[in-house]
Amino acid sequence: MSTHLSKAWSLLEAFRRDERGNVAILFAASLIPVLGLVGAAIDYSRANAIKTTMQAAADSAALAVSKTATSQTSAQVQTSADTYFRALVTNPEATVTNVTATYSKAAVSSVKVDATATMKTQFMGLLGFPSLTIAVSSTTAWGNTRLRVALALDNTGSMASSGKMTALKTASKNLIDQLKSSATNTGDVYVSIIPFSKDVNVGGTSNYTQNWVKWDDWDVANGTCSKSSYTTKSSCTSNKGTWTPKSHSTWNGCLMDRDQNYDISNAAPVVGTSATLFPAEQYAYCPVELKPLSYDWTSLKSKVDEMTPNGNTNITIGLVWAWHSLTQGSPLAAPPEDPTYDYQKVIILLTDGENTQNRFSSSQSAIDARTKAACTAAKAAGITIYTILVMEGTPSLLQACASSSSNYYYLTSANQIITTFDTIGTQLTRLRVAK
Repeated sequence: MSTHLSKAWSLLEAFRRDERGNVAILFAASLIPVLGLVGAAIDYSRANAIKTTMQAAADSAALAVSKTATSQTSAQVQTSADTYFRALVTNPEATVTNVTATYSKAAVSSVKVDATATMKTQFMGLLGFPSLTIAVSSTTAWGNTRLRVALALDNTGSMASSGKMTALKTASKNLIDQLKSSATNTGDVYVSIIPFSKDVNVGGTSNYTQNWVKWDDWDVANGTCSKSSYTTKSSCTSNKGTWTPKSHSTWNGCLMDRDQNYDISNAAPVVGTSATLFPAEQYAYCPVELKPLSYDWTSLKSKVDEMTPNGNTNITIGLVWAWHSLTQGSPLAAPPEDPTYDYQKVIILLTDGENTQNRFSSSQSAIDARTKAACTAAKAAGITIYTILVMEGTPSLLQACASSSSNYYYLTSANQIITTFDTIGTQLTRLRVAK
């Protein structure tokens, strides 16, 4: 072997055995996958942020579309969901590729929104993944349920103070608007207005001929004597005068508590059974006439505007007549129920004070006992009760009356009536994101 060839061979062999250069070679060879793996974490972080935004958009789109789905075609549901979703996904890194919405009508109706988007990767392209696909899904479900809400509203004299009646009117009308907006179809939501003081007013002009009205006490208290110097039936008859009751058409519409224990019951009146009938009274502080269940939203709000604070407090009669308004077969004749629907029946009871008078007593403890018994009976019948105590009164009574601790509210100012009614309205009307 020549000298030059031997030197060349020796140099090549030395280079082959030298491992120091392998570090650079190995580093160069591994740099691409290392960068790809580290960058993948960054790309996935970006994708998760986009997915969070997309999920919120899908939830919102499903909720929004649910409110109108029953009255829209499949194409309209699809268009609404697509428009709503795309308007909410504004991240320039996300390209929305597909939005689908499906409305299913069943015992539990639902709207399902599925959406996909792509995101260009910054690092994962080194590993052969130039983009990532992001998918989200949201289902809004609601039961085949109709809502009937009775507002038992304190109209006693103390409600005139501290702006309570003004706030109550605003709160009640806002709630009526909330309930109206949740009704997709006629009859989905009904509302009754039951103003109460010591008595309730069912309307004298329209009901004085009804056979469920009991006139015994009214006839004794309202009439004229053949001997004009006597103004009560007892003094008239004891002095050999003739007592003539006034025409029932002059009745102002006020009713007292029924005989016990019908006073705490929603049992229908039975003609011929005196204890089941409703005693008329010409109460001087008769509240405005109540409004049975209705979805005439304008007249419901007009009824609220008519309310005037006056008279003493009998929480029991307000609660019981709210219950009557939700009951078929009662004097208020709640609208028939469609057997293909479930019905949620709710009483919202607001008062600012303590029980002061009913037909039987002026003892607060005695009247409280009737209120507690009425609440127990209504809840046992499946009525959901919310109670609101404004600034005064005995918390324990309304706490016990409410269906749960979360259904009881104690308010320290009149303005809280508005926010509390809004909270309850939201609870009653909101749709639930099921998935």
